[in-house]
Amino acid sequence: MALHSSKNNRLGSIQEIKTFPTELRAQTTHGQLKVAALIPEVIQVTATREQAFENFSYSVVGTSENPKVEIAESEEQILFTTSSIQTVIEKNPTRISFQTLDGKVINEDDALGINWIGEQVTNYKKLLAGERFLGLGEKTGNLDRRGSAYTNWNTDAYAYHSGADPLYSSIPFYIGLHDGCCYGIFLDNSHKTFFNFGASNNRFASFAADAGELNYYFISGQSVAEVIRHYTWLTGRMKLPPLWSIGYQQCRYSYYPDKEVLSVARTFREKEIPADALVLDIHYMDKYKIFTWDPKNFSDPGKMIDEVKKYGFHLVIMCDPGIKVEPGYEPYDDGLKKNVFLQYPDGENYSGQVWPGWCHFPDFSNPKTREWWAEKFKDYVTLGVEGFWNDMNEIATWGHGLPENIEFNFDNHHATMRRGRNLYGFQMARSTFEGTKKLMNGRRPFNLTRSGFAGIQRYSALWTGDNVSYDEHMLLGVRIVNSLGLSGVAFAGYDAGGFVGDANTKLFARWISIAALSPFFRAHTMINTRDSEPWSYGEEVEQICRNFIKFRYQLLPYLYSLFFDASRRGMPVQRSLSIDYTNDYKIYDGQYQNQYVLGPSILVAPVESTKELTKVYLPAGDWYYLYTGKLYTGNQEIMIECPIHRLPVFIKAGAIIPMQRPVMHTGEKTDELIIHFYNGHESSEFLWYNDDGATYDFEKGNYCQRKLEFHPGEKRLTFERSEGAFNTGKKKIHLVFHGFSASRVSVNDQSVNLIQENKSFFSPLEKYDPINDPESMGEEAVRSVEIDYTDERIDVKW
Repeated sequence: MALHSSKNNRLGSIQEIKTFPTELRAQTTHGQLKVAALIPEVIQVTATREQAFENFSYSVVGTSENPKVEIAESEEQILFTTSSIQTVIEKNPTRISFQTLDGKVINEDDALGINWIGEQVTNYKKLLAGERFLGLGEKTGNLDRRGSAYTNWNTDAYAYHSGADPLYSSIPFYIGLHDGCCYGIFLDNSHKTFFNFGASNNRFASFAADAGELNYYFISGQSVAEVIRHYTWLTGRMKLPPLWSIGYQQCRYSYYPDKEVLSVARTFREKEIPADALVLDIHYMDKYKIFTWDPKNFSDPGKMIDEVKKYGFHLVIMCDPGIKVEPGYEPYDDGLKKNVFLQYPDGENYSGQVWPGWCHFPDFSNPKTREWWAEKFKDYVTLGVEGFWNDMNEIATWGHGLPENIEFNFDNHHATMRRGRNLYGFQMARSTFEGTKKLMNGRRPFNLTRSGFAGIQRYSALWTGDNVSYDEHMLLGVRIVNSLGLSGVAFAGYDAGGFVGDANTKLFARWISIAALSPFFRAHTMINTRDSEPWSYGEEVEQICRNFIKFRYQLLPYLYSLFFDASRRGMPVQRSLSIDYTNDYKIYDGQYQNQYVLGPSILVAPVESTKELTKVYLPAGDWYYLYTGKLYTGNQEIMIECPIHRLPVFIKAGAIIPMQRPVMHTGEKTDELIIHFYNGHESSEFLWYNDDGATYDFEKGNYCQRKLEFHPGEKRLTFERSEGAFNTGKKKIHLVFHGFSASRVSVNDQSVNLIQENKSFFSPLEKYDPINDPESMGEEAVRSVEIDYTDERIDVKW
């Protein structure tokens, strides 16, 4: 009897099929199956026991491009073939296998197939020999997730440990690798979901949802990068953020009163430490109530904002979702009147306790609530606020026990907290972004969230929440950002220095040096801890921080181009080595899994603050040591010194890195484009992008982009003609050649002499301790030439 019952919990066998140009639907013994091609590389599979498919998603924005599909049926199976992959559907029992066009298995169902236990639906997949699993978004653990299991259930995970799960965000998308094959699976179901990559068993990998349809997208690709591009085609790509938001942001819980905010801004400028944003935590509010200002500590917020802007700073403010239950508080009264809050099934508004006290919470899945929320930002925007920090949106409440019978509108599809919880932060971030974008009259808002779901990259940057001040957590944050990049979230980061606890001097210095080479760069600390400004840890640390922050600002032309690439192709800014060096088993070693490449060319090897010597793995290619220019051959492990002022960083041979002279904030402009070029044996290219950094005028053609290409066989570096109408304001190009012995080059067939310079590529790094550390940082003999900037093609030969 038990066996019979178990069989009835499966799809059973296919009884009848209907075919359409890009889709087939099958009636099975115990349910329905749909297989559809959106593009040749993306196949949607949906299984249900209901009478109809749901066909609703907040995550998916890619629509069918009507690819050519061939459907062939035999007695045993159905072949569903696009120009990229073949989907083989066994009819009795129903099983699915994804294969290359020549029949090699990429991914296939285990004999257990698709199975229900009550409402919970699971798809069991065969574990293949040597298979690795990457991604799954904001997750702790190893780069290769094989042998681990994870739960997606957005949680306020204060001071989480290095193995904690779940955390604040859920991205049910992973990448599988084996035997030269690469694929991705995105489970588009926002209920609590479970992923098992061979944990506690050696038979299968599986993904499951507590309720709802089994609705997943199989994504094929020739590389990890291609799978990421297809996934971000499906779920959307980030919008180009304002340039200032990728500068340094200074935060603490909390800066108050307004005089302290101004003092911090003034000190940054006096100490000549670059920075672009000051971040206000909850103490700017009147008794922690959103859309208010503390009348005592921030009596004239408009005047304060004007003053910080004079120093070149932008203001980012905390935005919590809870609306205090308080008659006379305008958002509460107006929210009641317009019926915008989450409710119980009997119509009573849900109340939960958080910072202001008992609160109601907006139902951001309701279109009218999103409009209501947007209107509330009008006063902030009028005052000049340009950055918005969505916090506590898991939803975080005291007691940590959200009732699951709370109801959501779900854009008139209606759901409960069981389906809505994982999407609450996503929808809040969406509401904030759409509202502030509309209010800012063509200027780009900066939007940050703690909680999110698949597709969050369309609306917001994401940071890793309430981390802790110790070395293991510093490295964990790096690994999580690497994983988020593999999962479509290019604009991500962590609180440098750690939010919970007190960082010591070495830890803070090391954390800043790593964070300076990450996508989102912010220092933060909680209440009742030591200050977290760069000057708070003594002169030595102040100098180290100044050096690395300056270096980031020199790299802004390179970094901004990477953000453009993320908006255009979905490629992460901070790239796990698994993207470019997928089949190199060394990169999955626990010693090296934290390493990453910033863009295509800058290899960063994060290391604990307690180490003076460390092991680094250099993957394929040749690599120049950042500080001295020493050339290393790849595919080897090396030992290298890592004193606290010298984070191990290497530049790939063939790299083309656009830079600028140091500035104090992104509002300062320079008229010189500096190109650092590293000689090598392999051809390379880089797309340099520039626009006004503030508005959406680039969508109307007001941008500049030009391809820079290196052709080693021809000994030629080419600047292709500029595209776009934006005037960069550049007058000179300063070309710096690394690894060159030539003394002359020709520029558009005119011979010019190279000037020899002895300086580090890391030019802002000053000796912080000339008495105890008198040795030079290491000087590299480089050659350079300065030429006039032109938008026309430039050929440099040697």
